Amino acid sequence: MCSIWRSTAKLFRSTLRAFQPWRRLLVHGAVVSAELPRQFLKVNLPRVIASTSVTKCPKRIIQTICAVNNPLATLVGEQSIIARGSNGRSYRSRTGFGSDPPFVMIDLPNLEDAQKLAQAIVNTIPEPFLVLDDKIRVLAASRSFYEKFKVDPEQTRARLLYSLGDGQWNIPALRILLETIIPEKTAMDGFEVEHDFPNLGHRTMLLNARKVLYDDSSLSTILLAFSDVTDRRMIEREKANLLQQTEELLRQKDTLLQEMQHRVANSLQIIASILLLKARAITSEETRLHLQDAHQRVMSVAEVQRHLHTSISVDQIEVGSYLSKLCASLAASMTGENNPVAINVLADKEWIGSDKAVSVGLIVTELVINAIKYAFPLLKAEDAIFVTYEVDKTDWKLIVSDNGIGKNTVTTSETAGGLGTAIVQALVRQLDAKMDVASSAKGTSVSITRATFTSRLPKAA
Repeated sequence: MCSIWRSTAKLFRSTLRAFQPWRRLLVHGAVVSAELPRQFLKVNLPRVIASTSVTKCPKRIIQTICAVNNPLATLVGEQSIIARGSNGRSYRSRTGFGSDPPFVMIDLPNLEDAQKLAQAIVNTIPEPFLVLDDKIRVLAASRSFYEKFKVDPEQTRARLLYSLGDGQWNIPALRILLETIIPEKTAMDGFEVEHDFPNLGHRTMLLNARKVLYDDSSLSTILLAFSDVTDRRMIEREKANLLQQTEELLRQKDTLLQEMQHRVANSLQIIASILLLKARAITSEETRLHLQDAHQRVMSVAEVQRHLHTSISVDQIEVGSYLSKLCASLAASMTGENNPVAINVLADKEWIGSDKAVSVGLIVTELVINAIKYAFPLLKAEDAIFVTYEVDKTDWKLIVSDNGIGKNTVTTSETAGGLGTAIVQALVRQLDAKMDVASSAKGTSVSITRATFTSRLPKAA
């Protein structure tokens, strides 16, 4: 588009002088009467051949042409000039009036050809395009302008833009652009106008304008391009409305999900209470242990749900804060003066989905409970459980380790047994990860790894 602007401006810069009525003086042997501006540029043609009346031309034009002692232009009385352009070209001087002005000859293209070329360039522009003079009169319009706005070329050329049609272009915003902004800035892009146009209806137009100035003249030209963005704006509004509706639906979903989580947590608390009552009432020690174990697992799920419910975002959970609160709650309910085990959490600042957070939370809860129950038969002040969560792009690694008594052998996810291990294995598969268990006299470490994660931390015992 910029190249079109430059090409059109350059062409009009070189041919506009020939477009004006006073420039047509002595073209093809015809003398056109006109009131000349103050900065009139004299016309000189190669050969004398015809005589035409110029009664309406100011006398000083004739006198000035005659004053130049040039055999190629001859004055006949005070009303006629005898001249001819044999090569079909006109010549002009860059200088203004003077007692004896020097002639600097500039070869201009044939007027008719120049007009055809200029109009052809304008017509190639796919969007509506106007060329205006400094009085906002239409010098030229593109074919797309006539087709778009259903206007007659004969009723458009040389007319004031604001008077075209039924005054459809007499738009306050457009007046501001052409009469205020353009004179000050000489260029304006993306000026948006909304208006009701005949045969078109309500349209949104994007206007780009350039003011072309000439070094040797006080005249100027305005190039004005129109782009109909009505459909684009309608799509943008529809998109904005859909986005607003989507956000409202998501907000409602979050509200419902929070309510559901709250109800699930309450239901789990009720189930846990019933299991605890049954465990206390049962006479079989083995059954009591199973009920107590079930109670602890239900409580762990309830704890995970409670922390998810208190999160700021329903869909995304910040891992570090989530695991810290979860482990603090487990420590408060399962450790104390009689069981002084510290639970330390170290996690990268990372947001994960709530579904993944549930699985991670349940794994941590299960492993922490098992460590508290089995890793420290002989209580010591330095007893501790360590929970770490590291992230590397899309990969992650969760480690729950302790400095307890460890196990006699090293086990993996394939050989480990028990209900707790089965639950953890199921959750690990759900996360598309793998589990490794390492144990020694210095403690046990359970690693849950997603993909090929390489830890930055020193290896645990």
